[in-house]
Amino acid sequence: LKNLTDPRARAVLEAAAEAFGWNTRTRTAGRGAGLAVGFDKNGYVATVAEIAIDRATGKVAVRRVVESFDCGAVVNPDHLKNQIEGAIVQGLGGALFEAVRFDNGRILNPNFKGYRVPRFSDTPAIEIVLLDRKDLPSAGGGEAPIVGIAPAVGNAIFDAVGVRLRSLPLVPNGLR
Repeated sequence: LKNLTDPRARAVLEAAAEAFGWNTRTRTAGRGAGLAVGFDKNGYVATVAEIAIDRATGKVAVRRVVESFDCGAVVNPDHLKNQIEGAIVQGLGGALFEAVRFDNGRILNPNFKGYRVPRFSDTPAIEIVLLDRKDLPSAGGGEAPIVGIAPAVGNAIFDAVGVRLRSLPLVPNGLR
């Protein structure tokens, strides 16, 4: 927060951290929490992700996501929450495991049988916090909600194991 001067970015970050309980969280082995702030098309988003790592398999599971969103005036809160939840789930695929695999110029996973997308079992508990800014015109809710999930998960992995991953997908075959 000391380096964040944009009032809208600060507001979403403070809202997400408060809803998550950032200041009262407890550290547990094999678990981590990370946050990220971003903006796109005049929408501001802050995402907090909590992950658990299975030490035996290296599998990273996202257990909880809290995301706050400011897109100006909110017209239809239920529709907007659905849009944000969909963006989070879609973003989890790219963050964790979605990738086209190649071998010598040949695609190894050309269909959905071999291309891993998020499943219901990958979906964490999701909490959405809307910042309804009646003083601002409405902005789109389609793209901005996806920008926070990958960096929040990456920061949670770093919090859990001290490893900074910088390429997506972060853990296509688990954390080794």
